[in-house]
Amino acid sequence: MPDSSMDPVISRVFTERSQTHETRRELFGDLELQLGRPVVSFFTSFVYPVGIEDTDADMLEGVLQKTDLSSGLALMISSPGGDGLAAERIINVCRSYSGTSDYWAIVPGKAKSAATLICFGASEIIMGVNSELGPVDPQVVVSEGGEAKWFSAYNVVESYDNLFGRAVAENGRLEPYLQQLANYDEREIAELRRQLELSEDIAVRALSESMLKNKPEDKIKESIELFLTPKGTKVHGRPIYRGDAKDCGLRIQEVKPKERLWELIYELYIRTNEYVSKNVAKCIESKSHSFQATARKREQ
Repeated sequence: MPDSSMDPVISRVFTERSQTHETRRELFGDLELQLGRPVVSFFTSFVYPVGIEDTDADMLEGVLQKTDLSSGLALMISSPGGDGLAAERIINVCRSYSGTSDYWAIVPGKAKSAATLICFGASEIIMGVNSELGPVDPQVVVSEGGEAKWFSAYNVVESYDNLFGRAVAENGRLEPYLQQLANYDEREIAELRRQLELSEDIAVRALSESMLKNKPEDKIKESIELFLTPKGTKVHGRPIYRGDAKDCGLRIQEVKPKERLWELIYELYIRTNEYVSKNVAKCIESKSHSFQATARKREQ
């Protein structure tokens, strides 16, 4: 690898300011030495309006094709989430290309929703003291008065079921219940039920083929209830830290803040997160390759 210290100062300053792949390349090599397997990063922005989607699996596969994964794979992931089916594809891609047929997930900051599903597909999850996973129950956008509002699919279905049950049990006037039930579309409720079942199925199946492979699926579902419904977390965005994740039966490798491994993970996280906050919307990288995607910023 060329000695960048021999480059003109103005070139080095521009590289640092732009946060190009060159500013992160050496960190991948150092992490590979620490972990004994190659590291590939997958970041989607928390600033730009993007999420995990189907084409990300193709981008990731493009990097994995060019990487020697005979000793396995460690996937560093940072994302607010996205599509569950895309997460399932990414799990399959990582397992298929890894020479050990498994992969480790590294969570340097936040891996939420669909990103948590990707972590479920790993044989172990590497987390620091402030690393966050999150609930995987689907969220839906509802338009009210021309304003888009996010709701938990679980809460929408539960509120419909509760209202319907109260109407059935009512011995008096039904009009108040019928008026409220008119705000629901039964076809949409049925679709939300399927989305909830899909998210649960992806989560349980991913775990049954990885870190919880010796556990019956009904027991897996029971142990990860914290991730499947908002009953415990109350809201979708609430962090699930490594202690709670371990209590759910997940195989967590805890890394202390002052360990050399965490120092490398943290530096790569800070550099890449800065890159997907200001320069691009998505970034998938290895020691030798880098793919990016752009998007417009959310309007304030």
